[in-house]
Amino acid sequence: MSKLVRFGVSLEQELLTKFDRLIKARNYTNRSEAIRDLIREELVEREWQTSGEIAGAITIVYDHHCRDLGNKLTDIQHDFLNIIISTQHLHLDHHNCLEILAIKGSAKKAQKLANILQSVKGVKHATLSMTGTGKI
Repeated sequence: MSKLVRFGVSLEQELLTKFDRLIKARNYTNRSEAIRDLIREELVEREWQTSGEIAGAITIVYDHHCRDLGNKLTDIQHDFLNIIISTQHLHLDHHNCLEILAIKGSAKKAQKLANILQSVKGVKHATLSMTGTGKI
């Protein structure tokens, strides 16, 4: 385990009050845990911006009755095999499917894949959720 270092932080009372409300709303047990998470979040985001490796998921909802849509989505996924590590296909109802792609690779490639999938006719919604790979 890393060596624990203590340091002080000065904040305006109003900012601290708002921060304490946030801590309570997110069920943190103390300020230190919340501050650590905020720091990690910023470092992970910086890693994305410098083309660091990310892990994440792309979720898409689409109408599987759209002509040839399934084949188009599969072809796109085959072009990105270097970052897709798993897929899951779920039937939401008679018309709508949910597909979840687990990804690992560069943030730039992940964003490119999400953008391409989202722009395909018949895709109703797509989201990209990125996180770090646990190295930070």
